[in-house]
Amino acid sequence: MLINTDKVRSYDVGLILTTLVAVSLFLLVAFHLSPSAVTEERFSQLAYLVEDGNGSKEGPSLDFSTILDVSDSRWTPTTSPVNLGMSENVHWFRLTVSPTQHTQGRFLLQLDYPLLDELDMAVYSHLGTLPTSRYTAGDTIEFDRRPIHYPTPLIPLPVSQFSQHVYIRIKTSGTIRLPLRVWEEREFVEYSSSRNLALGLFFGFLCAMGLSNVFLFLTTKRPAFLFYSGYVFSLGLTLASLQGIGYAYLWHDFIWFQGVAVVVFANATIFFAAIFTRTILQVKEHSVWLDNAIKALALFFGLSALASFLVPYSLVIKVYLVALCLTVLFTISLGVWMSVKGVIIARYFTIAWASLLVSGLAASLDNVNLIDIPLSSNNLLIIGGAVETLMLAFILAISYSHSRDDLIEAQQFALDKEIQANNAKEDLLAVQQRYQDDLEYKVQERTLELEITLRELSEVNEELERLTGVDPLTGINNRRHFDKRLKSEGRRSRREQTPLSLIIIDVDHFKTVNDKFGHAGGDACLMHVSSLFKQLLHRPTDDLCRIGGEEFAIILPNTNSEGACHVAELLRQSTEQQPVDFEGQQIALTISAGVATAVIESEEHALALFRDADEKLYAAKDAGRNRVSH
Repeated sequence: MLINTDKVRSYDVGLILTTLVAVSLFLLVAFHLSPSAVTEERFSQLAYLVEDGNGSKEGPSLDFSTILDVSDSRWTPTTSPVNLGMSENVHWFRLTVSPTQHTQGRFLLQLDYPLLDELDMAVYSHLGTLPTSRYTAGDTIEFDRRPIHYPTPLIPLPVSQFSQHVYIRIKTSGTIRLPLRVWEEREFVEYSSSRNLALGLFFGFLCAMGLSNVFLFLTTKRPAFLFYSGYVFSLGLTLASLQGIGYAYLWHDFIWFQGVAVVVFANATIFFAAIFTRTILQVKEHSVWLDNAIKALALFFGLSALASFLVPYSLVIKVYLVALCLTVLFTISLGVWMSVKGVIIARYFTIAWASLLVSGLAASLDNVNLIDIPLSSNNLLIIGGAVETLMLAFILAISYSHSRDDLIEAQQFALDKEIQANNAKEDLLAVQQRYQDDLEYKVQERTLELEITLRELSEVNEELERLTGVDPLTGINNRRHFDKRLKSEGRRSRREQTPLSLIIIDVDHFKTVNDKFGHAGGDACLMHVSSLFKQLLHRPTDDLCRIGGEEFAIILPNTNSEGACHVAELLRQSTEQQPVDFEGQQIALTISAGVATAVIESEEHALALFRDADEKLYAAKDAGRNRVSH
């Protein structure tokens, strides 16, 4: 997409300002919502113990009746937030919660990670050997069984003037993360209110962006708006799953789905992102190989989303993280490559995806304990998602604006011609009023001028219509003309019950010719083949069209299969026998052709005829090229 320099400059300024404001705002909110250090100062002596498949590393399986007997030497001290990476072993944690002289009301123990499968907790008094309270949580447990209905496990501790010992048993198929916080009830209500407001604004923003683009798709029929909406909704559901909001409010009655929600929606997000990328950047116009690579990526993530319902979570998430890393590199490289080629919106696209993909990659690596970042990984994803969503909307608006400008320019051209015609009419009326005595002469004079103007306008319109149906390189009809003519001849065949034949031709090894002789040599070959075909087609009703790079189609009305095969074979022999003269060299060419014939019975039948001929073409190529298949 080519955009003039002034618009590019204005877009750059708008993009920079939007990005700075969005990043600053979300960073401010993220750090403002980060819990104070006081919530981690109210507990101490945090340590953990890992069981292997048959129990702990040094003994049989543990439970709350035996955990107090474990010696201190077997416990490993650690600090919050705990991140032990991915493990399916049972992990035990213990900590001591101590009241302060300023404590008001009971304490709430928050385990600020909603993706733990099984979580059991027991609280012991400072001298007791029996638990004073027991709690169960986790996303394999019914949400209504939680002691407090909150997206992340939130446990009320008994009121006590003395220290209390808390033991936690965790088993999960994902990452062992344990960001622990001890709140006073009043503090937590204030924090939760601010957090819920910020999350509500963020998810409301995503819903507004998604719905608005659905409506834009319904009114404009442009698929890019639909793909963007699918991406926004999938991203929102992914983040809702990571925050525990999905299980709390959307699918809390479906425990089985909670275990796969993250990977399903994460894969769906990249699936929609891939097809949106392919559409908005028009990758196929620049590289068929890259276009196929993006389609393969989309297919992979789409199948991964479906496989998430059958394959264990621990395996799917590992495959997803590896694929995400490769996708980050591929997507950013694609954007940089297209930016270098002069596609302006590609550089905006690169920055937009970098903001989300880098934040997503950082959060994922933090989740598996490969790196350590100071900001909450969930908040980092929200910041990256918000900035990227804004920037993609900006890119979509640029693309739509450019298309609209082209349409307005074409409409303005037609309007100018119409104004000229209207002005001529007004001049005619004025002459009639001023010169009654010479009315007939003046009327004839002005009428002639009007007819000339209208004829010129008609000629311009006819020329425009002709040019839109002609291939500029070869001078023969193009794909647009072919589609119209095929539909027209299909109707004629159905009406008159006469056979309609279609030949699809492909120049063999054309890429090799391009690589050896350059694009100029390739163009010379295409013009030679087009000229040769035109000489060999004698009936005025036969229609030769160029429908692709080196692909041609010939529509043969009222022609049976035998006649069509004869024509195709004649073209093949002539091409083989008449090489191309190019800069003192002769380029030998051959062609492969597919022939299909039918008496058309419906509108869809004409398209089926085209597919049949195309399949015959591929059969000819598979059989060794330089042949006709029918």
